[in-house]
Amino acid sequence: MLSRLAQERATGVLTRERGVLYLVEGQVVHAESPATPGLDVLLTTRGALGSDGWWEAVSEAGADRRVGRFLVDSGRLTAGALELCHLGALYDAAFFTLGPSSGPARFRYGVAHWIGPVRPVSVDAVERETLRRRDLLHRIWPEPGTDTEPLVRTGRAVDATLPPRQRTVLDQVDGERTASDISLVLGRPGFHTLVDLRRLAAAGIVTTRSPTIASGPAESGPVPSGPAGSRTPQEAPATPLSPVSTVVAQAAEAAQASADPDVALLRRLRDALEAL
Repeated sequence: MLSRLAQERATGVLTRERGVLYLVEGQVVHAESPATPGLDVLLTTRGALGSDGWWEAVSEAGADRRVGRFLVDSGRLTAGALELCHLGALYDAAFFTLGPSSGPARFRYGVAHWIGPVRPVSVDAVERETLRRRDLLHRIWPEPGTDTEPLVRTGRAVDATLPPRQRTVLDQVDGERTASDISLVLGRPGFHTLVDLRRLAAAGIVTTRSPTIASGPAESGPVPSGPAGSRTPQEAPATPLSPVSTVVAQAAEAAQASADPDVALLRRLRDALEAL
């Protein structure tokens, strides 16, 4: 649909399950997704613009769809700073909007965003960047669960050489927050947070909260109560691990012993187990 809209030189808004893309004459001019902070959060959190200045621009120029132009003309932002921040927010939100989705896509013709024109981007450029980001995440750590599920620390000691940016993200891992939650708390692009979390997962420092096949009975999280008379996890008799579980547990142990786990090896092991 997006390619067809580009060929039509359509103007309007494309709505998908995880975000929206605004087009003007077939080019992407703005994008928003609940999975990542918007342009307003990125500007105000980093100190490029005060929140009062942002809301004044929305109040004064939002109805005319010239908020971006107002910020520059009033001297609150330089044209270059606005353009860089807007492009970053656009590519970030487009990445989530164009992700795999089971929901329908809809396009409403003639709809424009109140931010107004900043710098249009071709549909081809947006699609190329989205695919590049997907490939990068897969190369860092091939398991996508860290992108959407609540995250926990594994208990592995953190090396002193852990980059400050990753340490800042790690500090927000509390067993409840997802990657999107952490991005909103920190006011930073969602994709950057995904990169750091996948690197932390590859290093064996964080994992998803949901139980995995590698978890033994003692390591599993709380189990919902069953019907009356059923055993609680504490009452259940211990059973030896199956050969498959044993292999997975040994692989997890080996990965945690390495500061730089062999992701390709882990993938091959997963594929072999799935084939059993």
